[in-house]
Amino acid sequence: MSDTRTILHVDMDAFFTSVEQRDRPELRGKPVVVGAPPDKRGVVAAASYEARKFGIHSAMPSRTAYRLCPHAVFLRGDHDKYSRESERVMAILRDFTPLVEQVSVDEAFLDVTASLRLFGSGEKIAREIKRRVRETTGLTASIGVAPNKFLAKLASDLKKPDGLAVITEENKLAILRPLPVNRIHGVGEKTEPLLHDLGIHTIGDLERFPLETLRSRFGVWAGELKARARGEDDRPVVPFSEPKSISGETTFERDIRDEGRMEKVVWELAEEVARRLREEGVRGRTVQLKLRWSDFTTLTRRATLAEPTDDAARIAETALRLLRKELAADRPVRLLGVGAQNLERGAAQLDLFDQRTARKAQLQRAADAVKAKFGEGKLKRGGAV
Repeated sequence: MSDTRTILHVDMDAFFTSVEQRDRPELRGKPVVVGAPPDKRGVVAAASYEARKFGIHSAMPSRTAYRLCPHAVFLRGDHDKYSRESERVMAILRDFTPLVEQVSVDEAFLDVTASLRLFGSGEKIAREIKRRVRETTGLTASIGVAPNKFLAKLASDLKKPDGLAVITEENKLAILRPLPVNRIHGVGEKTEPLLHDLGIHTIGDLERFPLETLRSRFGVWAGELKARARGEDDRPVVPFSEPKSISGETTFERDIRDEGRMEKVVWELAEEVARRLREEGVRGRTVQLKLRWSDFTTLTRRATLAEPTDDAARIAETALRLLRKELAADRPVRLLGVGAQNLERGAAQLDLFDQRTARKAQLQRAADAVKAKFGEGKLKRGGAV
């Protein structure tokens, strides 16, 4: 029996903006940007293909995007709507295999190896998925078919938008060798110049480069780089993975020095993080504070608790202690973030007679239920419980 797998990578085309162009026909054919308005601080979440022609891309400051294309349509976006559309797409994928690894709202890996007898080849399955996605949602997807995750993701990007590409063991090197080395996931703006210094510009250059010399520069990562250059990747498709961290952050429209306002934002972020921890059924042992100064210098500070928690007060109080140590620098703040890490699943170990703690947990669950039904604005923090 062959060990060759058949992996699909499904990537929705310009997902957020495509949903908006579908629902608002007057936007079709126009450059559309979903994200912060151009007169506010914030970044681009998604750009339509028409907007990308002007050099606009996700994570770019919205003000920069506006300078590149002043006639672009900027939308705040409707993330509840995007989540609903994502659920419809993922439901289609799970009709073909239970081995669906959703890596973001608009992309997923599928291992269809065991489904080939039922549905046909990987390419046939990909064509059927594309047809059903279009009929069900009115949107297009690009799909890569390959023996592993690295090649499948690369293939899904070869013929965008609305593309389908197949990479096999037989043709993989011919496809890989001419591509720039930054097409390997993990080779970004820091690693790419280091590879260029070694004369490595294409994946083919990397494939031919001596491993020992590569190892002297990149250590243990050298072996993985060489494996990717040969088109090798043994990572499995994992249908579900525990969250590694849960966090939230706020970018201020103007840099602030007001400690009272910062404290309010930290509490709001802590409450959001705590609610999401409870939704996931996990608690965090480490609290993280993220702080960005006005000059874009960013730092993170962490504190580990004696016991893991999903309590907003403990998270906020810990984050505020970390914040106050940094505010001695008296510098204007651009962004604040709060997160929980080292997550643990399972119920908290409560003292049988600790009625106050039990009551507090009960109130938190009730508050979560109210917010889920009526929205975040219906409950505000008052005094301590």
